[in-house]
Amino acid sequence: MRLQRVARFLILCLIVMSSGIAWQANAEYADVVLNQKSEKEGVRPVIFPHWFHRIRFKCKVCHAELGFKMRVGSNHISMENITAGEFCGACHNGDVAWSADECDLCHSGKPGLKTGIRGGHETMGPGIW
Repeated sequence: MRLQRVARFLILCLIVMSSGIAWQANAEYADVVLNQKSEKEGVRPVIFPHWFHRIRFKCKVCHAELGFKMRVGSNHISMENITAGEFCGACHNGDVAWSADECDLCHSGKPGLKTGIRGGHETMGPGIW
């Protein structure tokens, strides 16, 4: 089982690298940019691929069971929370998905990206989606 997860992860890495996507990425449509604390803490913004998670899980998994609020900027996530198994850390624990010590996989945004949901032409500001 663990070998299958590693193989899937490596295949995903190869696809990303061969597609020409830069490791410092802009957010794409429907991605969530998290940058309330990131750059202040000396790391790049997080680009959360909402669509990628949504095709695998029902909304309630994250928004009911893990406690993510459905409002941009209202989730106060820290690395301490994540390493304690809260929020992203419930899955990003090295068993379900890569562990939180793989910093660049999440903190991949270009510096200066503003917190919000990417959509249309501009980053959407705070709001309920």
